[in-house]
Amino acid sequence: MTHPVTVPPDHDSRMLTALVQLHDALKAAPLALDVPGAGELRVSRQQLINQLEDYVLPRQMTVEAPLLAVVGGSTGAGKSTLVNSLVGRRVTAPGLLRPTTRSAVLVHHPADAKWFGQDRLLPELVRVEQATDDRHSLQLVASDTMPAGLAILDAPDVDSVEEGNRRLATQLLAAADLWLFVTSAARYSDQVPWEHLKTAAERSTSVAIVLDRTPSSDVRTVSAHLARMLASRGLKDSPLFTVAEAPVSEDGLLDAKVVADVRAWLVSLAKDPSARSAVVRQTLDGTVRSLARQAHGLADALAQQQGAAEALREAAMTAYAEAEQGAVSAATDGTLLRGEVAVRWREFAGTGELLRSLEGRVGLIRDRLVNAVKGSGQQAERVSVAIESAVELMVLDHAEGAATATVAAWTELGTAGPVLAVTDDDLSRASGGLRRSVEGEVRAWQQQLTELVKAGDAERRTSRYLAYGARGLAVTLAVTVLADTAPAETESGAEVGRTLLNAVFGADHSAGLIARGRADLERRVGSLIAAERARAIGPLDALGLDGEASRQVRAAARRVDDRRYEQSRPGDEPLP
Repeated sequence: MTHPVTVPPDHDSRMLTALVQLHDALKAAPLALDVPGAGELRVSRQQLINQLEDYVLPRQMTVEAPLLAVVGGSTGAGKSTLVNSLVGRRVTAPGLLRPTTRSAVLVHHPADAKWFGQDRLLPELVRVEQATDDRHSLQLVASDTMPAGLAILDAPDVDSVEEGNRRLATQLLAAADLWLFVTSAARYSDQVPWEHLKTAAERSTSVAIVLDRTPSSDVRTVSAHLARMLASRGLKDSPLFTVAEAPVSEDGLLDAKVVADVRAWLVSLAKDPSARSAVVRQTLDGTVRSLARQAHGLADALAQQQGAAEALREAAMTAYAEAEQGAVSAATDGTLLRGEVAVRWREFAGTGELLRSLEGRVGLIRDRLVNAVKGSGQQAERVSVAIESAVELMVLDHAEGAATATVAAWTELGTAGPVLAVTDDDLSRASGGLRRSVEGEVRAWQQQLTELVKAGDAERRTSRYLAYGARGLAVTLAVTVLADTAPAETESGAEVGRTLLNAVFGADHSAGLIARGRADLERRVGSLIAAERARAIGPLDALGLDGEASRQVRAAARRVDDRRYEQSRPGDEPLP
């Protein structure tokens, strides 16, 4: 273990600022999409955030706080009995029946109570004074048998069969200044504990090993083998203590002599500020180094997430752009002048008679049209309803196609599971309210055509019959708009309508009416499809995938690296 480097006070505050920025950048960067390896990376990200909140930030702010030794290890290794024996009284209940679910127990000297409030170490764990089976609680036990400057925390088994216990054990060990790792002759070669010890070695965490519950005859052989295993895994400098198998008193304690070496070592750390600070600095510095390194890896993963999000967005945008283009085109290319619309239009217009009438002089045409339009209110309404239904079905068809194509593309990409999971809406279908929205827009469009016709009459002061026939002329204008972009050779039946409008308003003015009606319809159809597109992309946006997240996490990690570099060069000026 090395002694900490003496640095100016503002140096530590700069590191604290960098760590807060790293924490905030990680919090704002969810790994939401199912790219390869995302599950493991989400766990890693959450562990980094937890470690910053539970240990690094509180410890960086209060380096002088008591040393926290977390006692962890294998199932049945005797951790709770060891803790009770080190404290000198029963403070935590051994798990006679496993798996045991209970809160973590932190034992400290009464004078150190201020260091372990809710706003400090492990802030998400609720402080309690009594034993509880709530994993989200931290039982605080003040004991004058503990030396000031040292606290011991009893953690669950790292290899518990209960996942919640394993998660809590990992969280508590990540919040430790010192791991007091307990194993036994029967369990010391188990894989799971060694995975945790590997993590400790990678972070340069201060670790002491206690070989517990070992028959006296086996102590030398087992401890020698364990020492070689520690050395081969980068932990050769970790103290190794042995606690021989011994009777346990009615109070659940081992004889004080059995744990004397472990307790003496812990007490010496508590009483020596330099030694205690060295342990804290070694673990804190190693943890910060590891956090920055892992954050760079997460920045790469976030860039991959953003690429996946862009692919999903592009798939949706492409599908809905094609749908919008198709719907807008179908609205004016004569496609809708079929079926019911064509039948009702022929009934209203009396195509043959109108065409014959239009062969005469304009004045005579107007006279005949007056009678036709004034007497066709019901037919005009039927045409209007048929147009509404036709546009509705057409928009629904294109919206359904875009929704199906979007989800099919997303499924093929294989990353959109979380997008579909954040909404109860079936994104493979058009929205349930689209039909009503189309009805409203088409009615509003036809009302707008009526207003255009009335405005045209007011401007031109043509014939009195327009006051009676505005609705009929509006329907005629609607039909003409629906075929405005149809090829000239197409027989849509709208030619009669165009001729009628020309006869009433003049060619130039009727062309203007048709153009305005067409633009309004195209805008409304486009907005309906755009709303469907927004509905599909909304859940993707809701995942909070910020395009800057990767850059921000990487920049924050670099700032932490820069501060670490500053701390290694105390005589130089701080980096900008």
